[in-house]
Amino acid sequence: MIEIYNTESRRKEVFAPIDAKRVRMYVCGPTVYALAHIGNARPVIVFDALFRLLRHHYGRDHVFYARNVTDVEDKINARAKERGITIRELTEETLRIYREDMLALGNLAPSFEPRVTETIPEIIAMIAALIANGHAYEAEGHVLFSVPSMPSYGSFSGRSTDELLAGARVDVAPYKRSPMDFVLWKPSDAATPGWDSPWGRGRPGWHIECSAMAEKLLGDTFDIHGGGRDLMFPHHENEIAQSVCAHGGAKLSNYWMHNGMLQMGGEKMAKSVGNVVAVRDLLAEWPGEVIRLQMLMTHYRHPLDWTEEGSRTARTILDRWYRAAGHAAPANDMPAAFIAALDDDLNTPEAFAVMHELAAEALKGSTAAASSLKAAGNLLGLLEKTPEEWASWRPAKMALSEADIIARIDARNAARKARNFAEADRLRKELLDAGIVLEDGPAGTTWKPA
Repeated sequence: MIEIYNTESRRKEVFAPIDAKRVRMYVCGPTVYALAHIGNARPVIVFDALFRLLRHHYGRDHVFYARNVTDVEDKINARAKERGITIRELTEETLRIYREDMLALGNLAPSFEPRVTETIPEIIAMIAALIANGHAYEAEGHVLFSVPSMPSYGSFSGRSTDELLAGARVDVAPYKRSPMDFVLWKPSDAATPGWDSPWGRGRPGWHIECSAMAEKLLGDTFDIHGGGRDLMFPHHENEIAQSVCAHGGAKLSNYWMHNGMLQMGGEKMAKSVGNVVAVRDLLAEWPGEVIRLQMLMTHYRHPLDWTEEGSRTARTILDRWYRAAGHAAPANDMPAAFIAALDDDLNTPEAFAVMHELAAEALKGSTAAASSLKAAGNLLGLLEKTPEEWASWRPAKMALSEADIIARIDARNAARKARNFAEADRLRKELLDAGIVLEDGPAGTTWKPA
């Protein structure tokens, strides 16, 4: 029995799918104009873990996960112009790198990956339905959603009408009937991507895109809608307004799940702030499993402060788990305590506590514990390499060959024997700068990637 914290009700609820043979989940995906940063990766990893858990309970053929691709957006237009390439070239290149990066982090491909550019007819149809039932109107080539037409607007994010009116993100334009109204369709000039519509050549607003893609693939009402906490308003609030009003009052999603924000130095990581770390850069320094484990070591609803120390801790844990699991085949039955932890609102920290216990038993010689550890790790996208593959991973920044490393260790040992400690320290730092950490022990000096 899975329990999840439903953002809409502000409480933990037992998960009961509409159809156990067709469990449906929608998660807001990337806008493909720049490399994904580690903050963008958090919802991907979190909801991939949930996707895996749902498949464990309901069967992999009965869970359907849609994660959209926004390939029409003003930031895309600006970036393509800045780089001197076509919009199509930019979006294809960015999406290719995004997929590669998410795969390297151990994520499964979603069941569906809809693109805005492939959903234009459905978007236009939904906008037309909203106009027909009095929830939207055309003005100066734009179509806008009429917020006053939905009295419950703002309840999802917990905002009052006064707060909405005073919000800094409200775009006041002369053609709006109410300052809170938001754009469903906007005109495009000759240099901007656009499609023919009953309201002239134009392109969709951001919010209507997800409503239409979710409807197309998952139906009017589906089970789980996920995304980052920063999307609660205005994006998810507006999604709800559009979909509920277009579908005669039917709910958009029965459960809403939001991951906490990823921070660096206590501040939200965002391209607009400039404190971003690209996933691709991190993957040059750490195995993808290290980044994945580090992300899941904090409960998904809590904020996460990203640090290099956290990466080192995750690497040390995985080193131990790989030693413990060895070449064991994954057990057929998952440890009950492990599944119970994940069933409790995806409590990955508690699930990892179970894995630590299994590792301790496995290191004492328990083959059953080693098999259970392997199975538990695999469920969360971890421990999927052989111990040899794991041990042989090297960071891209490590420019030295193994022979070069051994030669420098020998030279450092000779310098220490000659009591030339300055030279020994210099060689240690040279290796560290190349991504190699030395460990001195009774059996001599060993090395490992930093």
